[in-house]
Amino acid sequence: MNRRIAFASTILSSGLALCFGSPALAQDTEPQAAAEQPVGAGEIIVTARRREERLQDTPVAVTAVNAAMLENKAAVNIGDLTGSAPNLLITNQNSGAAAANLAIRGLTYADVEKSAEPTVGVVVDGVFIGTSTGQFFDFFDIEQIEVLRGPQGTLFGRNTIGGVINIRRSKPTGEFGGKVEVSYGKFDTLATRAVINAPLSSDGSVGIKGFYFHNETDGWYKQAQDGSPRGFSNNENFGAALRVAPAGSGFEGILTVEKQVQKYDPVVASLTRTGEVFCGLIPAEQCNRNNTTDLYTVFGQANVGRYSAPAATLEMNYDTGDITLTSITGWRKSKENQTQDFDGSSVDLYYVRRLQDYEQWSQEFRAAGKIGDSLDYVVGLYYFKSDYYLAQYSRVFAFSPDIDPLIFDTNPQEVNGRTRSIAAFGDFNWAFADRWRLSFGGRFTRDKKSLDNSFGGNLIGAGSDTFKKFTPKVGVDFRPNEETMIYASWSQGFRSGGFSPRAGTAASASQSYRPEVVDSFEIGSKLELFDRKLQFNVAAFYSKYKNLQQNNTLNCPSCATGNETITSNVGSAKIKGLEFDFTARPTPQLTITGSLGLLDSKFKDFIVGGISPLSGAVVPYDYSRNDLIYNPDMTASLAADYTVPTSFGEIIANLTYRYIGRYDQQISLGPISGDLVNGPIIVNGNDPRVRTDKQGLVDASLSTNFTLAGKEAKLTIFGRNLANDRGPTHGFTVGGLWAFGTAREPRTYGATLGFKF
Repeated sequence: MNRRIAFASTILSSGLALCFGSPALAQDTEPQAAAEQPVGAGEIIVTARRREERLQDTPVAVTAVNAAMLENKAAVNIGDLTGSAPNLLITNQNSGAAAANLAIRGLTYADVEKSAEPTVGVVVDGVFIGTSTGQFFDFFDIEQIEVLRGPQGTLFGRNTIGGVINIRRSKPTGEFGGKVEVSYGKFDTLATRAVINAPLSSDGSVGIKGFYFHNETDGWYKQAQDGSPRGFSNNENFGAALRVAPAGSGFEGILTVEKQVQKYDPVVASLTRTGEVFCGLIPAEQCNRNNTTDLYTVFGQANVGRYSAPAATLEMNYDTGDITLTSITGWRKSKENQTQDFDGSSVDLYYVRRLQDYEQWSQEFRAAGKIGDSLDYVVGLYYFKSDYYLAQYSRVFAFSPDIDPLIFDTNPQEVNGRTRSIAAFGDFNWAFADRWRLSFGGRFTRDKKSLDNSFGGNLIGAGSDTFKKFTPKVGVDFRPNEETMIYASWSQGFRSGGFSPRAGTAASASQSYRPEVVDSFEIGSKLELFDRKLQFNVAAFYSKYKNLQQNNTLNCPSCATGNETITSNVGSAKIKGLEFDFTARPTPQLTITGSLGLLDSKFKDFIVGGISPLSGAVVPYDYSRNDLIYNPDMTASLAADYTVPTSFGEIIANLTYRYIGRYDQQISLGPISGDLVNGPIIVNGNDPRVRTDKQGLVDASLSTNFTLAGKEAKLTIFGRNLANDRGPTHGFTVGGLWAFGTAREPRTYGATLGFKF
């Protein structure tokens, strides 16, 4: 890994030297300020800094994907972005509805509990989604997606310590038209999607858009006992958006009302091994299975999850000429009822029913404008609140699969959580000298959180705490010529503290964990070469992570469930890395894109309490030698789009290769050494069952555009993971009792037929 970093550092140094030293880049004309660069055909405009800017003029690490790119790749959901941007990893977490595990630059927090703050923010039409549930987003009707890497606390909703995935859906057009498509593929996967636009006024200033998405699949798992498919999902999302934008008024308002409904099978595969309690209770062939190909055969009981999530967003913009005022109001609510056979075996050992209610409100006010010719700004206020309730009914060692956990468990776990947050922020650009610009700003955040935890109506523990922090950001960029920008920045991210919802004792349930803070330093360059036929970006970063929040599952004989999972501050971590991405357009028909991300990370002073295997006493365990979770040392992608004009339209071919290095999904107990009686016990890495192997994913699609019955039509044949690279997306071990995992999508293929009118 260090060799990779050293080699890439040489490339970075050479790139920066090229910016200053190559006469081939010299121009006869004076360079324009970044905000004044001309916008050419095919340029991508981003709003990464709450301003409309050319991608290459934005002094932050950002990857933009527009609607055409998504269509050419036959992308289905947010998980298809994995590997497309440097150091970006997105997997589906099946313990929650439409839940995502997101990691950017090695910063992540994989948990479906509503008390957990997302490390990476998902922002949809300006609204921050406050929980990992609902983040695994469908990609139809998308205008553009921006992946911002590094802390983004200055501008985006809640503080985002790792980065932001900013999703903007299409606006109502005010004209009659729409698009409809149907897809069918392997695993009996059927998707139907439609978007219809209609005017509500003669001049198009008032328009409405209706949308409906449906996606169903039988799943790619096989039930061992009878060979039937497992892992089904039936997902629907529908709603409408109303846009009002009177001509010449400077006002635009968009109200979106929608609902997502999902029914699914949250199946898991057994990874229990010899030495764990459950292995002595299940058939031998269900123990000691591998965490690659064996994951696709399951033994457990039928599960079903039901998810219902209405939402509403109101965005209003008013351009006075000097100042643009923005208000974004967001409301989301969800109700979940999920059963899950967590042990993954044919024996009824640990089966649960989880009932959850969640509601969030957010309100953001922003003002943006310019002061003179050299200073522009964005300032604002933000309010966020959420409330959630969890009731978990567990059927443990019942050996009675026909009894609903609601009946079996007379001592259910109940959690009530509450968050209230206010923030004020500002972001400024000052062109203080010719070719130079200073960016600076900050956000002050105040969070108040409370949580109570009970079993069978008996309170275990309760706590309330307030967390507040000012997080600054400062950067400078320099443009020696029109094709080159060099920038450097320092930013600080803040992730609020909280309480452990799966705590089992009064002491751990009432004890808050502290906020995380990350200091991120970055230097980079953005180049446009060969008359803008090549865009090449490079960035190097170093992040210092303090008061790291990590889950740790421990045996707890006095707890109702026999174990407890505690979130605690466990020391610090250092993460450094390099990122490269490029877009080349050597001919009008061919576009080649690529990315490379390198990571090197390690813990320091990661010490928590655990049970000695010899004395049974609580002793210190040192996990500093473990790998950070969701931290592949390398991610890379290479994609090509080739368009061939024909007499009836055009044919578009896409071929994509994505590489993701191995990574761990849980801080867990691997081989141990040290003083096994008194401690400290040294943990020499995570359990190998929670490790994902290296992935080489090959995707391809072939599309043809043509006219049918006077309408624009498109037929796409696609294949994903054509090399059939099989392995895990998630693995989890539970305190010496058992372990389970889930599998990534194997080779799949299908066809899509769409119409636009």
